[in-house]
Amino acid sequence: MPQNLLKDLKNRAAKTLDHLKGTYAGVRTGRAHPALVEDIKVDYFGAVMPLKQLASVNIPEPRQIVITVWDKTAVKAIEKAIQASPLGINPQPDGEVIRLNMPELTRERRGELTKLVNKYAEESRVAARNIRREIVDSFKKLEKDSKISEDELKKYQKEVQDITDETIKKIDAVLAEKEKEIMNE
Repeated sequence: MPQNLLKDLKNRAAKTLDHLKGTYAGVRTGRAHPALVEDIKVDYFGAVMPLKQLASVNIPEPRQIVITVWDKTAVKAIEKAIQASPLGINPQPDGEVIRLNMPELTRERRGELTKLVNKYAEESRVAARNIRREIVDSFKKLEKDSKISEDELKKYQKEVQDITDETIKKIDAVLAEKEKEIMNE
């Protein structure tokens, strides 16, 4: 049972880190990347769907994204969703194709993006700490139910803390890498 809790902690910590990396892929750094638009939510005939389910996304040039819409009736909805997104780019529709030209990042925009990625990192740290709290509570319940001893509880709490500290270090490393990418683009 305690090993299952530790395994659960490691899995959930890894998912938290993966989620952060996925979120960062959607933060624009001046280079075009499909992840910038693929998960934008589009209201399509009353159903909210990610853009990648309505169109294909290509990168013909380093600073351009071309979205080829499969259903011409979805062009307006996709255009509206892109305008409402935090990307800050005006879509240029051309029939069933929507072009997005990535402008150079200004110093001000780089600062905004840095604040945004810091906010995402803090949310991930909070998630990691919440997972730690849940797992520690589970260990305390095991100790209360006399399934583990007090010494084992202390050992497991230290192990949980070590895993959480390692996860937060990884979050900080991913953050530092993204900040560097934003400032050097």
